[in-house]
Amino acid sequence: MDEEVNMKKGERKGKVTLILAAASLVAGFGSSFQYGYNVAVVNSPAPEMQQFYRRIYVDRYGPMSDNLLTLLWSVTVSMYPLGGFFGSLMVAPLVNKFGRKGTLLFNNIFSIVPAIMMGVSEVAGSFEIIIVARFLVGICAGLSSNVVPMYLGEIAPKNYRGAVGIVPQLFITVGILVAQIFGIRSILGNKEGWPIMLGLTGIPAAIELLLLPFFPESPRYMLIQKGDEKTARKGLQRLRGCEDVDEELCEMRVEEQSERAEGRLSLLNLFTFRSLRWQLLSVIFMNMGQQLSGVNAIYYYADSIYSSAGVFIVEKSGRKLLLLIGFGICCAACVILTIALYFQTTLDWIPYVSIVCVIVYVIGHAIGPSPIPTVITTEMFRQSSRPPAFMVAGSVHWLSNFTVGLVFPFLERGLGPYSFIIFACICLATLIYIWIVIPETKNKTFLETSKLFAQRNKVEIMAEASDSEIKGTGEGNCGQEISSTFL
Repeated sequence: MDEEVNMKKGERKGKVTLILAAASLVAGFGSSFQYGYNVAVVNSPAPEMQQFYRRIYVDRYGPMSDNLLTLLWSVTVSMYPLGGFFGSLMVAPLVNKFGRKGTLLFNNIFSIVPAIMMGVSEVAGSFEIIIVARFLVGICAGLSSNVVPMYLGEIAPKNYRGAVGIVPQLFITVGILVAQIFGIRSILGNKEGWPIMLGLTGIPAAIELLLLPFFPESPRYMLIQKGDEKTARKGLQRLRGCEDVDEELCEMRVEEQSERAEGRLSLLNLFTFRSLRWQLLSVIFMNMGQQLSGVNAIYYYADSIYSSAGVFIVEKSGRKLLLLIGFGICCAACVILTIALYFQTTLDWIPYVSIVCVIVYVIGHAIGPSPIPTVITTEMFRQSSRPPAFMVAGSVHWLSNFTVGLVFPFLERGLGPYSFIIFACICLATLIYIWIVIPETKNKTFLETSKLFAQRNKVEIMAEASDSEIKGTGEGNCGQEISSTFL
């Protein structure tokens, strides 16, 4: 139906060019891969690393209690999501100053430092270096987890924005898998290999640092925020593989006029801006639902199962449907898993049911809750409001991640299998919110998505005026004056 409408309008459908595909792969491997790799890199070599902690402590101070070792190890693990939270707070100022591509390059320079620190930690005889490095690499992950989907969402044509937007999640998954493979004891998960394993996170950063400069900066950033139409046009022509990009530049100018009418947004006034009220609430609910749905707790029972289902169906099925299906599957899987874990020791065949539940849950989470929130966050906000929106989304994401890691061991100890009922309720609540509030954003421009929320926000977004009010160079009629009024 959307395709028929687009054909009637005479719109040119975008395509995945070599430049677009290569830029997506380089950004995904150099940044998102690191995020996933560092999520799982300390899991397998944990016993060897803890022995290192104990040995260093005993050499310095004498006997070490098990409680102190547990505390130090918990701090080591938790520094990563804590760093991610602080990294998310840096998103808006950095992407507005250096651009999307520029921020990724800056982040890669920064991420090489903790990789070297972790690689030399054993030689230096310091577990403190590992703890500090985990915090620093967490900051890098907090930045990349927000900037990569923002960059890819802005350089992709609208009819492929969903598919391209899932590339980061794909590389996060690959990073987790590679870390688990390297963590095999016969490879690097041993006494001699774990420092190398930790230090390898710097290699993707170095590769991206070398290759990403050859790709364009976000044309939307260059035109709307920097006012550099020449660079924006050149970058768009490379990304689209054709000379005629007037129609897309036109759409960007209409969005720019809209933002001029409403004023530039910062994090402080984002919360008070009426026309973005429900978009902001949706970002918070989706990211809380994503992390509080029990995915990290599921890994407590099965740390090696993950899937990126949904990569090839997001443009066919739409974002909202995949979110509803994903959270629905996760909710049902948590309920059945609760029952299975309760009877785990009484029936011989029940453990197989638990395994199936875990697999089904992870597939459900990978269909929607894992990859889709960042795609929708990119689409729900326009240019100036997108960076602070990603700051909010990233902060909620990492704080929720940190909370689950901190609270779940106590939940599991106190409630046992019933702890998954809490996650089922969170999945159900998120599903209901998505069903009621979030519209389908597939094949919509950023301005069209804003209009979908206008009625709920009780504002009216209008776009009607002359060409002379929109800066252009003879591209033809490309838009009208934009204004927002309260209903």
